[in-house]
Amino acid sequence: MRTKQTAENIDEYIAGFPKDVQEILQRVRSTIKEAAPEAEETISYQIPTFNLKGRYLIYFAGYKNHIGVYPAPHGDEELEAEMAAYRSGKGTVKFALDKPIPWNLISKIVKFRAKENLESVEAKRKKKSGNPVV
Repeated sequence: MRTKQTAENIDEYIAGFPKDVQEILQRVRSTIKEAAPEAEETISYQIPTFNLKGRYLIYFAGYKNHIGVYPAPHGDEELEAEMAAYRSGKGTVKFALDKPIPWNLISKIVKFRAKENLESVEAKRKKKSGNPVV
C-alpha cells in the first residue's frame, strides 16, 4: 500500500504498491488509455487522473483491499445495472483485489465518461460562439 508521500506521476504512484497490486493498477491504466486514447495522464488529489479536452475524465486509486474508480457515471440504465455490484457511494465503484476485475466494465465506464466529457465541451463551445445547442 502507498505511503502518504505524493507521487509526481502515475508510474511513481503505482510503484508504491506491492507487485501484485502494481500489475492490476497498470492494467487499469492501460484499460483507460485504450478506451480514451486522447486522454492525458496526470496526478490530481494525489491519485492517478486522466483528463480529456482540459477536463477531468476519470480517476483511479489503489487501496489495501480494492481499486477505486471515480466518478461512476449516471444516466445509462444498462451501465448502472452492470456497476450495481461494485457501487460504493454515489460516485464510486470499487473492485475488490481478491476477485476478478471486470476490465470490460472499466472500459465501458471510461467510454461513457469520454462521451459525456466531449458532449459537454462541445455544448460549451457552441454556447460561447453564440450558436444554438441542438
